[in-house]
Amino acid sequence: MASMSDKLASNMDFSAFSKAKDLQKRLLFTLFALIVFRLGTYIPFPGINPTVLTEFFSENSGGLLGMFNAFTGGALSRMSILALNIMPYISASIIVQLAASVIPSLMALKKEGESGFRKINQYTRYLTVLITVVQAFFMARALENANAVIMPSHFMFELSTVVSLLGGTMFVVWLGEQITARGVGNGASLIIMTGIVAGIPEALVRVFEENRVGALSTPLLLFLMLMTFAIIYIVVFIERAQRRIPIQYPKRQMGNRMMQGANSHLPLKINPTGVMPPIFASAILAIPVAIVQFSSKESTSDFVNGLAVALNHGNWLYLLTFAVLVFFFTFFYTGIQSNPTETADNLKKQGGFVAGIRPGKNTAEYLDYVITRLTLLGAVYLTILCVLPEFLISQVGIPFVLGGTTLLIVVSVIMETFSQIQSHLIAHRYEGLIKKAKLKGRL
Repeated sequence: MASMSDKLASNMDFSAFSKAKDLQKRLLFTLFALIVFRLGTYIPFPGINPTVLTEFFSENSGGLLGMFNAFTGGALSRMSILALNIMPYISASIIVQLAASVIPSLMALKKEGESGFRKINQYTRYLTVLITVVQAFFMARALENANAVIMPSHFMFELSTVVSLLGGTMFVVWLGEQITARGVGNGASLIIMTGIVAGIPEALVRVFEENRVGALSTPLLLFLMLMTFAIIYIVVFIERAQRRIPIQYPKRQMGNRMMQGANSHLPLKINPTGVMPPIFASAILAIPVAIVQFSSKESTSDFVNGLAVALNHGNWLYLLTFAVLVFFFTFFYTGIQSNPTETADNLKKQGGFVAGIRPGKNTAEYLDYVITRLTLLGAVYLTILCVLPEFLISQVGIPFVLGGTTLLIVVSVIMETFSQIQSHLIAHRYEGLIKKAKLKGRL
């Protein structure tokens, strides 16, 4: 059943877009910011031997390093100043959110509203700087071990690498915040989606070339295409699905008037977390895997080298770890977003109640019961959607950018962005109606 906003959007004349000047400015700003991001992925930091670098990534492109490169839009394989993309910020956000659910002082900041949010965001930036410096240092040492450095001074190369990657990462973080505030959509998600979309044409060319030379059979190619369309359909269906809990409001007397009771509903999505669990899981996995795969095989133990092999794309350890992290972060992120006790208290203050459930504690327990089971369905859906296609694709050597995780991110971000565009159009339409009503009132 479509929501009221969906009905309004479906009946809306999109010719109003030409009159929505604020929306046009937001879209142009978003497009300009994403173009700047893509240009930045082609600016390399100094001291790199491109020949050795190409050989290194051709040997290690099948594991999580290839996945991380897909998220950055190829910036990692080019050793751009934006090679780390926004992943350190996402890793910092995960750590701060985990800490905010345990540390009392951070829990108190979360309850302070906008001022507390700004402080937590500032702590996240500080932690982003620390994570970026550590990752950049290990990346510089790994490039030195791979003989991909042409600078005579190793210290100067390590220093320039850390400074370049730190500046690039913080620029991407700032750019994402600007898109969120002055553009359309979530800035971090749009940046990740842009990197993924940038690699799709090259991946498609590679797939059809393998089919042309006989490395990939035509029936298998058709099966992969059908699987891709099926994933897109499932993502759209699940992301729009809702469990609607009926809410009743009793009759109320306001002055001398008796207000009739009203019926409403509380919409609960099957997957309220969106694309954040697979992004969080990828960010967490990228930290140890990058260190392992960037390290010299001669300087590491057999256990570490075996771990790097097991974490290759499609291997059992990679799939198991990724599935567990996606499942965990689905529950974790839902717990952060949803507060059944607070929702029940707000309903009680407004005089509303769930049909057949007593207000207060019983309502909170019922909402927690429903949310937990919906989250379980969402966690299973995300885990299967992200892991099963990756396993099938890894068996036939298809690029990661055509996997379930990337398709989920692309489709979900497009839906979210389009929903915000519709919201802006609806708001613009209502503003026009209010102005006309005021004008008629004055006349």
